[in-house]
Amino acid sequence: MNVIQEYRPSGRVVRAVRMALARRRVVIGLVVLVMLVVAAWLGPMVAPWEAGERDYDAFLAPPSASHWWGTDSTGRDVFVTTLVGLRKSLVLGLAVAVLSTAVAGVLGAVAGFYGGLTDRAFMRLADLLLILPPFLILATLASLAQGGGWVTFVLLLAGLLWMVTARMARSMTLSLRQRDYVRAARYMGVPSHTIVLRHIMPNLAPLLTVDVTMNVSGAIVLESALSYFGFGLRYPDVSLGTLIADGSAHAITHPWTFAFCTGLLVVVVLAVHLIGDGLRDTLDPRTRR
Repeated sequence: MNVIQEYRPSGRVVRAVRMALARRRVVIGLVVLVMLVVAAWLGPMVAPWEAGERDYDAFLAPPSASHWWGTDSTGRDVFVTTLVGLRKSLVLGLAVAVLSTAVAGVLGAVAGFYGGLTDRAFMRLADLLLILPPFLILATLASLAQGGGWVTFVLLLAGLLWMVTARMARSMTLSLRQRDYVRAARYMGVPSHTIVLRHIMPNLAPLLTVDVTMNVSGAIVLESALSYFGFGLRYPDVSLGTLIADGSAHAITHPWTFAFCTGLLVVVVLAVHLIGDGLRDTLDPRTRR
């Protein structure tokens, strides 16, 4: 019992959070990200126009007191539409990151701990998916699942973002299963799944935490790229990617239809990367200074 209790992660988590918040990059990234989240959810509530509402007297109108960020080619208010798209991109990026990282952590830990046929099967699947072009696969599958909505799109993205992290988790697990406390738990007759949950997964937490933050920006950028080429979300769903695709046709003549959504995408990616870099430096002893 003492062996199991000794490695509970609560104290390490609190200490890691304090160390992360002591880094300026993490604080700046969190502040910017919180501001974006608040704007995405509260901004449309204070705007004079509803999401999807059209002003048929103002097509491609410049920013004004009536339309703070102007209107697009269909008369929609760019301010409201952009913030609604930001909201969907944030939700989609977080959902994809959490799902793909969870899959990677579980598969990597199971493959590394059990070994044998289980290890070979999971790793051959990861190798196969790494060889195939992910953009081409996503474009093909997204076209076949157009009626599935954004949830289906989340599953597709998560299904092709777990392989690298899974291989890293497997490598760490191969080392962790040789530790004394893991061997002691096995000699005490602790079930294998309990060892994985109580000893392996908590020690993979630093890797998985950094991976979640990086996958958020990666998923948002990948969704934006797919939407730009017409393989992403479909109307009535709207995201930063779909808005960039729609506004690119008027980027020169009517820059407000393209600049605001593109600028928000850049800010989101930078904020998430600041958090991810700070967490990596905090949780990885090799980069800690």
